[in-house]
Amino acid sequence: MQVITVKTEKELQDALHIRKLVFVEEQLVPLDLEIDEYENSSTHFVLYDAEKPCGAGRFRTKDGMGKAERICVLSDARGKGAGQLIMNALEDVAKEQHLPGVILSAQIHAIPFYEKLGYDIISEEYMDAGIPHKTMKKVF
Repeated sequence: MQVITVKTEKELQDALHIRKLVFVEEQLVPLDLEIDEYENSSTHFVLYDAEKPCGAGRFRTKDGMGKAERICVLSDARGKGAGQLIMNALEDVAKEQHLPGVILSAQIHAIPFYEKLGYDIISEEYMDAGIPHKTMKKVF
């Protein structure tokens, strides 16, 4: 598996397709909440297994920190290190930009995954798109 920083329209469409499958179809997030005003100002990533897209994520800067968003992996690629590959790519961008760390909004079920990567919970539980989340942070 390989994470690509999106540079072409095809790669962007692959990333958006994975996000729609996971968030809109699987988790029932409304499309107008999934695709938002930050699409054009974010760095997008797509994870390929051979030639098949199987994961995605995006990165932007917010309040002097990196912000990991829309991290998702297709169900058949979960548990194989795919999510960690995406997060490593996002964190590399944050480090290249000399940012002090990364924040993210983690769905409650994903908190153990992010904790294994060194993220700490920094908020109470809140709802986003009808799904319970907590904000997490990793300082480099």
